[in-house]
Amino acid sequence: MDAGRDFADVTGSDASLRRFLHGLPGVDQVGAEARAAVLGTRSIKTSAKAQAIDLAISMVDLTTLEGMDTPGKVRALSAKAMRPDPADQSCPAAAAVCVYADMVATARQVLGDSGVNVAAVATAFPSGRAALGVKLADTRDAVEAGADEIDMVIDRGAFLSGRYLQVFEEIVATREACARPDGRSAHLKVICETGELQTYDNVRRVSWLAMMAGAHFIKTSTGKVQPAATLPVTLVMLEAVRDFREATGQMVGVKPAGGIRTSKDAIKYLVMVNEVAGADWLRPAWFRFGASTLLNDLLMQRTRMRTGRYSGPDYVTLD
Repeated sequence: MDAGRDFADVTGSDASLRRFLHGLPGVDQVGAEARAAVLGTRSIKTSAKAQAIDLAISMVDLTTLEGMDTPGKVRALSAKAMRPDPADQSCPAAAAVCVYADMVATARQVLGDSGVNVAAVATAFPSGRAALGVKLADTRDAVEAGADEIDMVIDRGAFLSGRYLQVFEEIVATREACARPDGRSAHLKVICETGELQTYDNVRRVSWLAMMAGAHFIKTSTGKVQPAATLPVTLVMLEAVRDFREATGQMVGVKPAGGIRTSKDAIKYLVMVNEVAGADWLRPAWFRFGASTLLNDLLMQRTRMRTGRYSGPDYVTLD
């Protein structure tokens, strides 16, 4: 994907980029929140619910991003991502394990070629407050250690100050830093930290900015700022990726992260994906959940549907 080339006339200067972003249709706040609320009340049949739970499990980026993370915790989390329910061979694996860059090698050692990806946060996560050279070194270190995916944070201060070209160029540079010597490249997820962006219009603008710069995914949040992921914000981002594909033919993924803890919540998001962006996005390649506790609830609900009874509190691991 080379979206930047498609928008070369728009991204040539701060002025042209500002004109484009501020020329996007405004978001009707009341309408967006009302539609998100309606979609959140949709009910699905039992058979569809079972399929939705399995799909949600396969979309989880199982995440640990704490200062007290240890190699042992990352190894255990990686093993859980590959076999979320060791007692049930039919349970799908998670999509990825998301860790700090210094834990990438540990996760890679466990995950190997299992198909579960290693995602690493980079670019001075979670604040993004560092010089560009530091951010790019952070990214290269994670890629060299074996990261399949990089979750970068934008400079929200630059965006809110209207320095759109600076944000655009940092995303472009970070994507370039994702390249490996063999010609392959880690996928780039751009974290917008929507809880700091103040308006839905800004969420739409930053989504387009990231996609034009070559993001493979746009992501709501670091999980360190409240509010984190919300249904209305995700609705706006899903509309953006839908409209971007209509304009360019290129698909970009969406990753809500932070605060999604229950199967009921996850299914609300899947309904929204289907209704707003379309069924093409209902795959781990195009939609992810960034979560640390969601997987446990999905596993317990899955067991209840399979056996007819709830599991005890010790059925799942404490992550």
